[in-house]
Amino acid sequence: MSAKKRDKELWRARLYAPAFRIQDAARYAEISAQTVARWHNLTGTNRSVLSHKQPREALSYLQLIELAVVASMRGLGVPLEKIRLAREYLATQMRSEYPLAEYEFKTDGKELLVELKDVDPGGAVDSLVAASSKGQLVWKEALRRRLDEFEYETGGIARQWWLRGRNKPVVIDPTIAFGAPNVGTIPTWAVRQHWDAGESIKDIANDFGIKTALVECALEFEGLKPDHSRRDLWAS
Repeated sequence: MSAKKRDKELWRARLYAPAFRIQDAARYAEISAQTVARWHNLTGTNRSVLSHKQPREALSYLQLIELAVVASMRGLGVPLEKIRLAREYLATQMRSEYPLAEYEFKTDGKELLVELKDVDPGGAVDSLVAASSKGQLVWKEALRRRLDEFEYETGGIARQWWLRGRNKPVVIDPTIAFGAPNVGTIPTWAVRQHWDAGESIKDIANDFGIKTALVECALEFEGLKPDHSRRDLWAS
């Protein structure tokens, strides 16, 4: 097997490996951990709005991406049962195990959901899509913003997630730091460790060879407020 093919298969394997704790996944999607657990078991009969996982098991990267999309759908007021039905329909039509993480969902999902409405009317589709001024279907703004946070491989899955939008540098990439949120390939948790050790923003930037703006974004993502008055430990 060639090195290129081996690397590609290794990357693919990482997409399915349990790697994200429920508490962390919930924070990234800006929902509660209890909500994540409930979505994985709606009625106590293994009917979940998300792909199946074992109790207390961490989420895979693809499960994390779908969780983020479902969170946006809920934010638009779509009932969980309608989301579950829509996801099942999309999985069948797209022949995909994780349809909400697919590029085809972003591009063709609107039309597929309109087809679903003919089979299962109920208003859920109206909450997700709208007609533009030219009569074309478009995603509602909240869901469009979420889908725009994903970087897709050519015609494939969401390969990266730009957490909090493209104007923020915090990214989840399963090929970098085992999927930990990172800035400039440096995990945000590593930046926080250096901050907790007493280093200044400039110290940390020098340690990792990144700009101070990236350090500040990493600290903010970790829930900290950068203190610009902190003295550089290594200042002469």
